[in-house]
Amino acid sequence: MVRRTKARPPAAHRKNSRRKRVVAPQPSGPTQGVRSRLNLFELAYERIEDLIVRCELKPGGFLAMQDLQEMTGFGRTPVHQAISRLAADTLIVVRPRYGLQIAPIDLARERVLLQLRRDIERFVVRLAAERSGPSHRNQIVHLTRALRDQREEMTIGDFNIFDRRIDRIILNAAGESFLEQTLRPLHTIFRRIGWVYHTRIASGANFDRTIDCHLAVLDAIGSRRPDAAVSASDALTDFVDHMFDAMEQELDPELLDSSQSVVIA
Repeated sequence: MVRRTKARPPAAHRKNSRRKRVVAPQPSGPTQGVRSRLNLFELAYERIEDLIVRCELKPGGFLAMQDLQEMTGFGRTPVHQAISRLAADTLIVVRPRYGLQIAPIDLARERVLLQLRRDIERFVVRLAAERSGPSHRNQIVHLTRALRDQREEMTIGDFNIFDRRIDRIILNAAGESFLEQTLRPLHTIFRRIGWVYHTRIASGANFDRTIDCHLAVLDAIGSRRPDAAVSASDALTDFVDHMFDAMEQELDPELLDSSQSVVIA
C-alpha cells in the first residue's frame, strides 16, 4: 500500500551550529552605517532568492534561520530582514515552533497569479516604452546585444542573471517605484517556474523561445513602440502559460512540494 505523509519539519534551533558571518566594515559615520546594513540586507535577500529560484532550497522544505545563515554566510540581522521580505512575498512561510518552510509550488495558484502578472506587465511595458529616455535605450541596446551574442552558450542560470537586469531596466524606464514592490515577488515566483520547466521538462531543455520573447519586449521598449511592447509581453505570458501545461502532465508532485513524501508499506 502507498501512503503519502507529510515530512516532519526539523527543529527550528540547532545547538553548536557553526556558521560563517559576513561582517560589515566599520562605518565612519551614521549614513555609511545605514548604507552598509542596507547593502547586507539586499545581498542576503538576493542570495536566498536565488537559492529558492534554483530549488536548492526545495519547494515545501523546512529549515531554520541558522541554516540560511550557514548557506549564505550572512549574519542574523540581514538574514532575518531578508526572511521578513520573502515571507511578505509569499516565498517563505514562517511556521511557529517549526521554523521556516520554503513555499511549495502550487501550479493552480501560480497560474492564477500569471493572469495578474499579465495585466500588470502590460501597464509596465507600455509605460516603459512611453517614458524610456536615451540612457534607458542605451542600456537596452547593450543588453540585447550581449543576450544575442551569448545565447548559444547560455545556461538557464546565465539567463536568469540577464532576466534580473531586464526587469530592473524596464522598471527604471517605467519610472514608478511602486511597481517594483508589486512585481518583485511575481518575478521571483515565475523565475522559479522557468527554472523548473527548463531543467526538469524535456521540451524545456532548449530555451530559445524564452530568449526570443524577452528580446521582443526589449526591442519594442527600446524603439518606443508601446503597442508592440504590450503584444510582446502578452506573447511572453502565453509562453509561460504553456509551461504550466507541461509541468502538470510531466512533473512528479514531490518536486513541487518536498514536504509530501511517499512511504511504501
